[in-house]
Amino acid sequence: MPDLDVSAELALAAQLADAARPIALQHFRTGLHVDAKPAHEFDPVTEADRAIEARIRAILAEARPEDGVLGEEQAETLGQSGRTWVVDPIDGTRAFIAGLPTWCVLIALYGPDGPLLSVIDQPFTGERFSGVTGQGAWLDHGGSRQSLRTRPAVTRVEDAILSTTDPGLFEGAEADCFSRLAQAAKVRRYGLDAYAYAALAAGGVDLVIESGLKPWDVGALIPVVTGAGGVITNWRGGPAHEGGQMLAAATPQLHAQALEQLAAAAL
Repeated sequence: MPDLDVSAELALAAQLADAARPIALQHFRTGLHVDAKPAHEFDPVTEADRAIEARIRAILAEARPEDGVLGEEQAETLGQSGRTWVVDPIDGTRAFIAGLPTWCVLIALYGPDGPLLSVIDQPFTGERFSGVTGQGAWLDHGGSRQSLRTRPAVTRVEDAILSTTDPGLFEGAEADCFSRLAQAAKVRRYGLDAYAYAALAAGGVDLVIESGLKPWDVGALIPVVTGAGGVITNWRGGPAHEGGQMLAAATPQLHAQALEQLAAAAL
């Protein structure tokens, strides 16, 4: 959007992440009560999820009353500005309740055509990944900032570090395609949720493959990955910001190889 003040919106995204951090840490590793949403698979939600989203919505209602808000835990708030904040208060709630520090707070600002900028925040480690779609990505940690870049030398699946949250979530043709890719990869690491995409942007993981994602699961991933030089699409090679099947790669060459191998199961 031509009138987007990138610096101001990134600052607001950081303010929202700052507000989420103490709430998340207050509940992490405390044996908190877990509710299960109605679903075929176990889909946990905690008091931390609800409290973080409520706090973020309250700040946005004051700071950006014309903007919409789409979050996982409450009904969508429609806006009039053409912009929407997309929030996953805790991505990786299963990791959160298990006491594993791979969950993240996801905050993205969407324009009419998808995500413009975002923050992936890990309160326990103090890492904050931010990005502007196709322009740049950064890691703030320990009082310093560094620019992020994917591993440009990785152009073959055979040389890649591959990740997915849970290979058991793939079924049928999806499972067959993923299994072939995973077996071909040099290294496989599972269970990282959104943190895998941050690791890809930081030059660690090279390939992330997932399915069944929601818009709030994916919105914050796209600016960080593409800002660091990576490629992120659905399994058909199209825009990924509405969720579903997701493929993120460190380089266009690696993305093309993986896309070809996933084509048989692309929806």
